[in-house]
Amino acid sequence: MTDEKLKAAILVVSETASQDPSTDKCIPVLQDVFAKLGNDQWEVASTDIIPDSVLDIQKSIRTWTDSENPINLIVTSGGTGFATKDVTPEAVTPLIDRHAPGLVHGMLSSSFAVTPFALMARPVAGVRKGTLILTLPGSPKGAKENLEAVLKLLPHACVQAAGAASRPLHVGGVEKLENDAGVSSGSTAAGAASGHRHSHHHNHSHSHGGHTGPKAHTKTEDRPQSNDPSAGPTRRYRSSPYPMLAVDEALKLIEEHTPPPIIDKAPVDMALGGSVLAEDVKAAESVPAFRASIVDGYAVRIPSSGKFEKGVYPVALVSHAQAGDVQELEEGQIARITTGAPLPPGADAVVMVEDTVLNSQTADGKEEKEVEILTDEIKSGENVREVGSDVREGATIMKRGEGITVVGGEFGLLASVGTTEVSIYRRPVVGVLSTGDEIIPHDRPGPLSLGEVRDTNRPTLLTAVRSNNFEAVDLGIVSDKPGALEDTLRSAFAKVDVIITSGGVSMGELDLLKPTIERSLGGTIHFGRVNMKPGKPTTFATVPTKHSSSTASRVAKTIFSLPGNPASAVVTFHLFVLPSLHKQAGIVPAGLPRVKVALDADVRMDKGRPEYHRAIVAVARDGGLVASSTGGQRSSRIGSFKGATALLCMPAGEGWVKKGEQVDALLMGKVGAV
Repeated sequence: MTDEKLKAAILVVSETASQDPSTDKCIPVLQDVFAKLGNDQWEVASTDIIPDSVLDIQKSIRTWTDSENPINLIVTSGGTGFATKDVTPEAVTPLIDRHAPGLVHGMLSSSFAVTPFALMARPVAGVRKGTLILTLPGSPKGAKENLEAVLKLLPHACVQAAGAASRPLHVGGVEKLENDAGVSSGSTAAGAASGHRHSHHHNHSHSHGGHTGPKAHTKTEDRPQSNDPSAGPTRRYRSSPYPMLAVDEALKLIEEHTPPPIIDKAPVDMALGGSVLAEDVKAAESVPAFRASIVDGYAVRIPSSGKFEKGVYPVALVSHAQAGDVQELEEGQIARITTGAPLPPGADAVVMVEDTVLNSQTADGKEEKEVEILTDEIKSGENVREVGSDVREGATIMKRGEGITVVGGEFGLLASVGTTEVSIYRRPVVGVLSTGDEIIPHDRPGPLSLGEVRDTNRPTLLTAVRSNNFEAVDLGIVSDKPGALEDTLRSAFAKVDVIITSGGVSMGELDLLKPTIERSLGGTIHFGRVNMKPGKPTTFATVPTKHSSSTASRVAKTIFSLPGNPASAVVTFHLFVLPSLHKQAGIVPAGLPRVKVALDADVRMDKGRPEYHRAIVAVARDGGLVASSTGGQRSSRIGSFKGATALLCMPAGEGWVKKGEQVDALLMGKVGAV
């Protein structure tokens, strides 16, 4: 690998430069550093400029680190200061598998030799998968000095991070490493701090727009390097490394990373209910397929003169609405016909039975012999349903994206034109499991032992999945042991498309979902905390799995790790899991319908987080929608869902939303009446 140039990427984080790239000065400065001090070992393979957004930063980095040909080194510039909109460290830290505090120390020491204000930066360094990541200040001078301080050391780090064996690299000891890098023990890494001090100050952050991220009061290097369960409880995180995302940002990540729908061929039968068509459907045959009467009466033949005469006619034929051959009707004859029956060949119109009287009958008195027709105003085609008058062969009867409801006429329409098979979006199969040695089946007889908790989440979530017309697989209760959890998840992904877990996503030493997903399954956690109540620890991840039809191809499957508190689990299922299931099933719009409702009483707001308040929605006498709270809203209180038909989207704030004021509501069930 050392015979080839290492690939670097430069990511500038700046609201101003993202709107006008011509204002950026960092990219050319950093490119110049690679060219002049890189010993011809580097190729700047990619550059990008993005705004101060946690999601945008993470998306750019993942694009470079998670591809089939990952970048060796990513350097970011900007967003590392103390301004409220500087969020680069918060965006980068959760992506890092192994932190590199030594590089952080080297950059700060070198820059501190220039100005004490260098300590106002919050750099992060570490390895994600096979890529080294460094965050540099936003000012061109600060970024240049930080990169110069460590650049000559980075090839060695990048080669190791990419998977090279350490032993051959270290043959010859430290002296050889220093000689190869062009540094010495008595100097800074690249000689950037050359003994004299500059009189200028550095601005190590951009004061521009973006998203506010959490600010830790301790340094990255003083915290655990990773959420490794094997390190024991003394080395676990004391605060979550995952940035707190707004609900809208979390939903965008779910939309972005949910796999697209898979198309299947399906027979036209009652199992189609709830499916969405993946292709237009064309009529295989016309409806009706023959000229048919739309009334009970008598088929007649219009004379060649074009004028039908009233009078007495012999009943020569009988045509019922059943299969069979019908002989041709001659001029001057009529045929008794029932509604829906085919017109005899030669017939032109049908006279309603109301416009006739019986004239004579057969000798046995069982059949009509002659019938008098009382009107001469019969026109050709009267009371006749023509071939294809309902649906013509080849016409599009349903379009891609339309649903086949369980109460509508779509199934009847498909059946009426002879459709035997349609293309539909496969509905994902969902597996549901609970985690925790303290969890016991809800129906186990006998009293609880100290610490035991009945499993309410699993049966509740299974019911919620099935009530939304998705197949649910019960994966049972899994022990709080890393190996047991990994084995269960691996085997489950062989038979389901989506896994929903509850519990094990907080900060306890036995909360193993996130490390198991990241470390054991090679998955990517797209978010691990959401700014909402209840449901803050909600986690969404994708896990690469082998495609069922080919061991060579791999597909991403989704996993939602919901909080263990019952109300939190149900709220987050409806808010986050359901839109993902809808997308995979081709259902548009995805998620719960949103409506405006008026409160029937004052509702207190939570001052810290937006709240999804359980409520009952009904139609008021004036036709508007009114919402009633279900009472106490603790996240452990599943009783708050008793009778609930909606989630009120309550904003964060002090005080109350007053009676009569309107808020958004997400409808989970049928709307009643006041």
